[in-house]
Amino acid sequence: MHLPRPRLHQHLSLRLWLAVVAAITVMTLLLGWMWRAQWEHERAQRPGREVVVRNADGQVLGRAPVRLSRGDRGPEFEVPLDSGETLTIQLPRPPHPPGGRAEPFGLFQSLGGFVVLLVGVALAVALGAYPVVRRLTQRLETLQRGVQRWGEGDLGARVPVQGRDEVAFLAERFNAAAERVQSLLQAHKTLLANASHELRSPLARIRMGLALLEDGVSPAQRREIERNIAELDELIDEILLASRLDLADPNDAAALGPLEEVDLLGLAAEECARTGATLDVADGLPPAVIRGHARLLRRLLRNLLENARRHGLRAGDPASVTCALQPPVGGPGAASGWTLSVSDRGPGVPAEQRERIFQPFYRLPGASEREGGVGLGLALVRTIAERHGGHVRCEAHPGGGARFAVFLPV
Repeated sequence: MHLPRPRLHQHLSLRLWLAVVAAITVMTLLLGWMWRAQWEHERAQRPGREVVVRNADGQVLGRAPVRLSRGDRGPEFEVPLDSGETLTIQLPRPPHPPGGRAEPFGLFQSLGGFVVLLVGVALAVALGAYPVVRRLTQRLETLQRGVQRWGEGDLGARVPVQGRDEVAFLAERFNAAAERVQSLLQAHKTLLANASHELRSPLARIRMGLALLEDGVSPAQRREIERNIAELDELIDEILLASRLDLADPNDAAALGPLEEVDLLGLAAEECARTGATLDVADGLPPAVIRGHARLLRRLLRNLLENARRHGLRAGDPASVTCALQPPVGGPGAASGWTLSVSDRGPGVPAEQRERIFQPFYRLPGASEREGGVGLGLALVRTIAERHGGHVRCEAHPGGGARFAVFLPV
């Protein structure tokens, strides 16, 4: 679906401007009406400028201009009569209405009353304009939430397209761009997985051809070829696993296979026995059982042990690599889970590199390719930990070396 560009009356800026103009117009009209009513009321209460005294025959006995009196007595008139006498006429002010009620609009005759009037009218206009402005900005908030979800990694997030203004046009363009990016990433992952799978066949033929070689290859050359084949085999295996983890739905825990009860202590004991690492377990440790994918958790621990064996051995002693399992700790409300850690006695990891080493195909500066590894092992460790709801961190080991701690929630 492709939306045409909004017309002039559909521009969001124009609609917001019209809403403000309408609110100011309503406020101006309301103030004008109230001031007109106040003026008419005061005019009705104002006496004439001159008073005339007549007798019963209608003859004018005298006239005089009005003069205002002080206090609450009201206007007074002093009229000199033809007889020489002076007649004083007083017009008392109208009494207050019964019940103590003030005259209409009396509150607004003072400065404080005028301020109250302005505040009241402004509040009324604000309450009337809020639904209009809110309706226009609510779609912007919806668009913001959709873009935020997409930026956090939910590539399937889309925003609803409502109306025909700039916001609708932006939402439609965002949906199209998000769909294209998701399709490209999906195609890239699929291509990577298929290419890695297809590399299995020529690799098997190379291995078979090497086994058939009898003469012409020295033992050193054969070992070098076998090492390269093993490294290529490991690379393909890790790329296939990484592609499978990327293609699986991150919100579906069973997308990678059925969940099962996994004994972390037994898993750690098997892998430590395979690599010769030391297993450090406290006495009286409760059963360390979590629900997860046993094959992936085994791969997680194996990658950590292999990484420590390559880069953290002290004088070639496999026992310098230690695997530990710590039970859940923390007070009420703390996350419940197990911490699986692998420590070594190598040169350690600089503090500024402890996050970058989890990036795919990243190696520490100065690392030799002959040490093995393709730079995907720690990236897989982080992905597997996150797929189980946990996380992994790298820190300095007391006494030298590095320590990788993986938290796995129960």
